[in-house]
Amino acid sequence: MSIRLPDGTGAWRAYEPRGAPLALTPGAPLTSRTVFAAAHVVADPYADTTPDGPAAVDWDATLAFRRHLWSHGLGVAEAMDTAQRGMGLDWAGAAELIRRSAAEAAAVGGRIACGAGTDQITSGSTAEVRAAYEEQLAVVEESGAQAVLLASRALARAATGPDEYLEVYGHLLRQAARPVVLHWLGPMFDPALEGYWGSPDLDAATGTVLDLIDAHPGKVDGIKMSLLDARRETDLRRRLPEGVRCYTGDDFHYPELIAGDDQGFSHALLGVFDPLGPLAAGAVRALDTGDTATFRELLDPTVELSRHLFRAPTRYYKTGVVLLAWLAGHQGHFTMIGGLQSARSLPHLARAYELADTLGLFPDPDLAEARMRILLSLYGGM
Repeated sequence: MSIRLPDGTGAWRAYEPRGAPLALTPGAPLTSRTVFAAAHVVADPYADTTPDGPAAVDWDATLAFRRHLWSHGLGVAEAMDTAQRGMGLDWAGAAELIRRSAAEAAAVGGRIACGAGTDQITSGSTAEVRAAYEEQLAVVEESGAQAVLLASRALARAATGPDEYLEVYGHLLRQAARPVVLHWLGPMFDPALEGYWGSPDLDAATGTVLDLIDAHPGKVDGIKMSLLDARRETDLRRRLPEGVRCYTGDDFHYPELIAGDDQGFSHALLGVFDPLGPLAAGAVRALDTGDTATFRELLDPTVELSRHLFRAPTRYYKTGVVLLAWLAGHQGHFTMIGGLQSARSLPHLARAYELADTLGLFPDPDLAEARMRILLSLYGGM
């Protein structure tokens, strides 16, 4: 039986659901690549909240989703932008998320890295930015997790050039208890990060990053690149010191970047691996056996869905991610912190459902279809 979906022009079209999920089973951690899925948070739909108030999180559902990712051998990147950092989840909520998820990771043997940023302040001097970073880094390290030093809006405002970035990050690297992951998030994800690393010239910014890493040997595990520019990521990857990983955060070109070439490859820290978790794990397991062809056969078809979820304004990709989690049965509602479920149009959401169903991402396609019909009816659809 077909379902009628809006096409964005005011018309409706029939779509025949796939009817059978892709067969993917849990498994051991991946070996050929280090792969993190940046996980979303599940809001508590019954809490009496306001868009400007503290976030209310459904902790049981949030932690259950992380166990789902770990069961497939993926690492979890916690308290990143996928978890609505700076878009509904404040530092107090992020700190609790870090502590709870890190404890859960320790209990089940899952790999976890957590974002340490400066979102408890909105502006300030570079000294104040450094202190904010220190506070968050301490929470992450005390939880037992690896730290990801998130790109900072406050530092982007305070710094007048690359020297301030080198000073702030250098101070943090010297005191970090274990190697950290640096985080280069482009302005398509957060417009406030324009000119990060001290220059709008990306060649100059790349030079600053490399200078920072070179000056602190053994302190940087890797760098997450989220510029949606495969050529630039590949160039940086080839210039990194031996032992420093490049983690692709490129939700447009990840298959080719993870597969790599005769000069190397990228590891992954991706928001799109939240909905793609089992499929992505299955693809990387093919790489674990040296089967690049099967890896590409599995992962290449997912790029259309990813590009749809991450289309401009890119920062609202989280809405599609949470929709797919609801349709897949990982949570009982389509509600987001700060009401962000309203950030994408019904035609956008309908297309996300169609693309995900075509890929076989829904463990129970009948449930996904039934929930999509509920969503359509709420909008007055047929």
